[in-house]
Amino acid sequence: MSKVAIVTDSTADIPEDIVDKLKIKVVPLSVIFGEKSYLVDGKEITISEFYKKLRSAEKLPTTAQPTPEDFIKVYTGILKESESIISIHISKKMSGTINSTEIAKDKLPGKDIEIIDSELVSYPLGCLVVKAAELALEGKSKEEILEVIYDLKSKIKVLFIPSTLEYLKKGGRIGKAKGLIASLLEIKPILTINDGEVSQFKTTRRWNQAKAELIDSMKDMVKNPENLIVAVGDSDFKEEGEEMYEKVKETFNPKEILRHDIGVIVGTHLGPESLSVTFYEE
Repeated sequence: MSKVAIVTDSTADIPEDIVDKLKIKVVPLSVIFGEKSYLVDGKEITISEFYKKLRSAEKLPTTAQPTPEDFIKVYTGILKESESIISIHISKKMSGTINSTEIAKDKLPGKDIEIIDSELVSYPLGCLVVKAAELALEGKSKEEILEVIYDLKSKIKVLFIPSTLEYLKKGGRIGKAKGLIASLLEIKPILTINDGEVSQFKTTRRWNQAKAELIDSMKDMVKNPENLIVAVGDSDFKEEGEEMYEKVKETFNPKEILRHDIGVIVGTHLGPESLSVTFYEE
């Protein structure tokens, strides 16, 4: 019996090969176009299919969290083979997913289930999950994993550049960046996540200026590039994502760097043609 199993949700945007390699259990949210609901599990709707539908949709899709029953089913199955569960999820301020996990835990009294509100989303959340899963496979105890995860949570930074704020605005996920709405057509903002919410980081006027400013901001924040872990994501914007990946690699020569897709749930609110850079120093 393994000591600890790691659970997350499909907003973590972890590449499938890493999910499989690290034995991470991903509980899917759903995306709803009109009256049609799709589980975001990579089977009912792929990322490429999603962005194609999103671009042509007359009305923006909505998203739905997993139910407590979904988590009860997952937790019950896992606890047949593992002693403990660490369940790490999207910020409580962005989704009701954490509420579902807490209800599920309450309905499984006596079971060793630790719920963590990451206060993050997309690959910033994914970073926590991946590290936890790596430590679990190394045989670390639940307490040892939690100590590392809470420390890492304080180190993770993310900067992202949406092509437009319209999706965040319409989806109600604008968070602390509400002040940008009046200038929607005049700016190209760099956003971040602060205290569990989308927040304004810097404001620029043009797309290329935003990309350059993102790199310059990283230069100010990164102290030891040799310890830098980076993930570059895009929402159906492969060419721009590859360009940013190469620029980060050339500028910092980080210890590790990977590419990922900004997935269906985050893409619903961020919109297509956006970039994100997640990073921390080990």
